[in-house]
Amino acid sequence: MRRPRAETRWAYVFLLPWLIGLVVFQAGPMVASLVLSFTDYDLIDSPRFAGLGNYAKMAQDPKVARAVGNTVLYTLSHVPLAIVLALALALVLNRVTGRAAGVFRTIFYLPSMTPYVAVGVLFLFLLNGQAGMVNQFLGLFGVQGPQWTTDPDWVLPGIVLMSLWNLGSTTIILFAALRNVPKELTEAAMIDGAGPWQRLRAVTLPMISSALFFVVIINTITSLQMFDQVYTMFFGNQIAQQSSGDAALFYVVYLFQQGFQFLHMGYASALAWLLFAVIAVITLVQVRVGRRLVYYEAEEHAG
Repeated sequence: MRRPRAETRWAYVFLLPWLIGLVVFQAGPMVASLVLSFTDYDLIDSPRFAGLGNYAKMAQDPKVARAVGNTVLYTLSHVPLAIVLALALALVLNRVTGRAAGVFRTIFYLPSMTPYVAVGVLFLFLLNGQAGMVNQFLGLFGVQGPQWTTDPDWVLPGIVLMSLWNLGSTTIILFAALRNVPKELTEAAMIDGAGPWQRLRAVTLPMISSALFFVVIINTITSLQMFDQVYTMFFGNQIAQQSSGDAALFYVVYLFQQGFQFLHMGYASALAWLLFAVIAVITLVQVRVGRRLVYYEAEEHAG
């Protein structure tokens, strides 16, 4: 009995730095922001209790409605497109063998290591309507490229295009799942006369459904919190901000403006908690749906 107790004490000792960080840098600020969401606080004067005033203000704020709309449209556009492209890249990687396999995995993952601010600056030049490389490439085929960063109708498609740069993590996760698909199942399907599409639909996708479910949740949460690249491209550039209007106003960008630009910290805290609640609800719905659609091999064997 003494040895397990000693091991337990040492476990808590080694966990103590993480527990302190959790309380000081995560749990503590979250509780503080929840309290501030019921106040009128500008970082200068003392907080004044406002009740549900900040939450009522959100329902009447047209900027909130526009930011929510932009964020939802971006999420609905980005997540399916990113999953399909990442799966296609993972299927290509799965067919590469030998030393080249490691090289290609590294190449596909490298863009994920690029800082988001650098990506925003890079695509600000790539999507330039006059001299950007994207429009120059389209011009080779006789296509007149749009004004990606100034035309409000093309701002959101340009942001979706930019976000596809960071597919490395999703690709590697799906590639790892593909490597675990039993070869005997694929071979049995081939013997039965199943073509490539039939094998993908009836064998591969069900066997990697747990990984697909995971990346859908992660990409959804990340899309709803989109900030760095958009702020760098459109709100760090006064000209781009004025020309694009509210087309690039995402929810977290508006939250940041309210808290650190206009010093409406109480209102920003309410916006943050609304986002937290929305993400929690969406994730719970996805989990409930995933229980019906996702195949878990371990559970199948246990049953």
